[in-house]
Amino acid sequence: MGQQFEQLNDKHIEFIGQQKIYFVATAAQTGRVNLSPKGGDSLRVISPKKIAWLNLTGSGNESAAHVLSDPRMTIMFCAFEGTPLILRAYGTAKALHKADPNWHEYLAMFPQSVAARQIFILDIDLVQSSCGMSVPYFEYQADRQDLANWSERQGEAGIEKYWLKKNQTSIDGFESDIAELSGLSQVTE
Repeated sequence: MGQQFEQLNDKHIEFIGQQKIYFVATAAQTGRVNLSPKGGDSLRVISPKKIAWLNLTGSGNESAAHVLSDPRMTIMFCAFEGTPLILRAYGTAKALHKADPNWHEYLAMFPQSVAARQIFILDIDLVQSSCGMSVPYFEYQADRQDLANWSERQGEAGIEKYWLKKNQTSIDGFESDIAELSGLSQVTE
């Protein structure tokens, strides 16, 4: 049976800490709903009412564009081994970029990556658990290194050039403001 909570409890936090993958959903007032899988060592429970997650460079920048338009965000975790459970944290989010005064404070919580693009801070207003009894079992083998390898080859300048070329708007044309919020020049070669 599903249950609702005002905040994460100790069991929820322990469960989150054991997960190798989580899913982030955002949407603007119009356009497409975005749902992204996230992995690696990229999420921290800051408090029972706050989660931070590191967004690495990717082909799209939907979450950032959506949060500028409408700060709603849902993060979902589900058990692929052990006792079945689906856990969702609902709330409002903001994105921190390189030019933000709190960037370095939050960035220090995560492993170093040249691909670090934004850090999202979710202020939780509802936590919901549900059974997850139909979620299949999967066995974790390892984190993929493809993004880390690609990012290292690009270097910081290459990553920032990629942001200017590929990450300034969502698939629906909403601005992500990555250039302005990260303190980047609009010039690309």
